Amino acid sequence: MSRTIPFHFVDVFAVEPLTGNSLAVVDGGDELALELMQNIAREFNQSETTFVLPATRADADWKLRSFTPKGVEVFGAGGHNTLGAWWWLAAAGRLELGDGPTWFHQQIGDLVHPLAIWQSQGKLEKVVMRQEAPVAGRQISNPGALAAALGLNTEEITDVLPCQVVSTGAAHLLVPIRDRQAVDRISPDAKQLFDLLNEVGGEGCYVFSLDPLQRGTTAYARFFNPTVGIAEDPATGTAAGPLAAHLVAHGVAQPGVIKVEQGTALGRTSIIEVDVDAGSVSVCGRGIVVASGAFSI
Repeated sequence: MSRTIPFHFVDVFAVEPLTGNSLAVVDGGDELALELMQNIAREFNQSETTFVLPATRADADWKLRSFTPKGVEVFGAGGHNTLGAWWWLAAAGRLELGDGPTWFHQQIGDLVHPLAIWQSQGKLEKVVMRQEAPVAGRQISNPGALAAALGLNTEEITDVLPCQVVSTGAAHLLVPIRDRQAVDRISPDAKQLFDLLNEVGGEGCYVFSLDPLQRGTTAYARFFNPTVGIAEDPATGTAAGPLAAHLVAHGVAQPGVIKVEQGTALGRTSIIEVDVDAGSVSVCGRGIVVASGAFSI
């Protein structure tokens, strides 16, 4: 028997259509085998594909499963893969929303995470997702090998902040770079970077400078994740959250809303808003539904 499964493309954290981080959202598929979900994600070849499924826990509204093109399942809340799925649910009229924030709960793996969808006079405003409290991990004291893995000179990794793994649900290595021009020149050696990330317990590598292009932003970033087969991601909420917490922890930024510019080097400028307050981290953003279709399987 063959069947069709609806899908949609959502540009998440986008400043306009065809910018931001493109997400494939699959409407349903809870009866699909894991291998078929993985193959569908490979077919889309987006950095992540998210399946929107009925919740299996009574305290959750929807269950989300996200996969990279290599079939790796992604967990954690507050990334473009979850934010984009909720934006589509709201835009498609699948949620009952009031003015101001309406709270929901998403099941990801065995955990349930809260989120709020803001609406004003019937118009979607933003999705706000709480991440876990920041946890600082290992630091890199000798940046020489890391600089080589990134294709930089050692002096282009600055000491304005520690080069450190930080997690708010997903552990990423945060690397301070001298300036935006150096960030743009980075061309990683995937094997070297993979080995370094495994050594320090980092899932991905978030490089950043403090001289962004976009007005009102604090950092200019790029994201590389060879551990799950992502060459480069144009918007990464699970990395922007740790970065904002890192900036506040070291006095580089004040608590409150911190905006991170990402994706510009790929021609897909994204603005990620992170609210850091007394150890609480939330990622805020918008999406644009740019295409819809159906998969035949």
